[in-house]
Amino acid sequence: MFHVFEKINNHDVYVIAEMSANHGGSLDNALEIVRQAKKAGADCLKIQTYTADSMTIDCGNEYFYVNGGLWDGYNLYQLYEYAGTPYEWQARIKEECEKVGIDFLSTPFDKAAVDFLENLKVEAYKVASYELVDIPLIEYIASKGKPIIISVGMGSLEEIQDAIDACHRMNNNQIVLLKCCSEYPAPWDDMKLGNISDMISRFNVPIGLSDHSVGSIGAIVGVSLGACVVEKHVKLDGIESADSGFSMTMDDFAKMVFDVRNAKRIAKGPDYSLTEGEESSMVFRRSIFIIKDIKTGEKFTEDNIRVIRPGYGMKPKYFKEIIGKRANCDIQRGMPLKEEYIQ
Repeated sequence: MFHVFEKINNHDVYVIAEMSANHGGSLDNALEIVRQAKKAGADCLKIQTYTADSMTIDCGNEYFYVNGGLWDGYNLYQLYEYAGTPYEWQARIKEECEKVGIDFLSTPFDKAAVDFLENLKVEAYKVASYELVDIPLIEYIASKGKPIIISVGMGSLEEIQDAIDACHRMNNNQIVLLKCCSEYPAPWDDMKLGNISDMISRFNVPIGLSDHSVGSIGAIVGVSLGACVVEKHVKLDGIESADSGFSMTMDDFAKMVFDVRNAKRIAKGPDYSLTEGEESSMVFRRSIFIIKDIKTGEKFTEDNIRVIRPGYGMKPKYFKEIIGKRANCDIQRGMPLKEEYIQ
């Protein structure tokens, strides 16, 4: 069972640890990432299912080179050859996820990858931001009738709606959208996490965050603004890869998981009811007390009653209307003023 909606319905955060290229070309590293992600508190381990040929063509002209950023100078085909997770590893990685008790998720990049993952009996799919506009692929994924988590980095409102509509055409309503800034790493000024609350009301589906920023502050802010899913790239110490430059170490990831779960607890509401702890603190509120002995028939004045702590007397909002009224009994200094003491 894939647990994303169970977590969301329980008002918890579903945390995805994205391996991507951080296996560094080693299956042993990949399996260790699975184990450490589980230990760190992740709910899900995600990989990517593609070949260089499924992503692009082997071509050396100017259109196929990256200019600027983390992968400056890379030829796309060579980059994807270097960064990919071999298909022959993926069943073993899924098996390790099942062994340690963590969900397995992958991002397919063409129909053949979807078919491959169907043969692995995956229980959900992820769509990457760059594939948000690949409506035929989204329709094919959605047609499998499984939860589909869609990152919407670079997406206009129209493009996001197009992706949702594609799922609906396939009678698939099991959609989660992830707010994302498709920069690696993503600068804080470009994150625009204020979009999360707007997306919640606009699209009427669960909204999460795919966080490419440095550290955990983006994830914490995202959760406090309503994100119910957090995806973060994770890496092993000392392993270099195409994605390690913007990925989080496992120790930092564990701290982030701890923080985002607590952020979710802190941010819950609206709820104006008193907590159990607040109930016990009510006695320390201010109320009206007798500060000088008062005889029967004597008027209440600002000299003999006062608003002070604790909270056993009448509420301070009645103070002005009590002034000038008379006591119907003797009242000692230090007693809380009760309504029955007033004529």
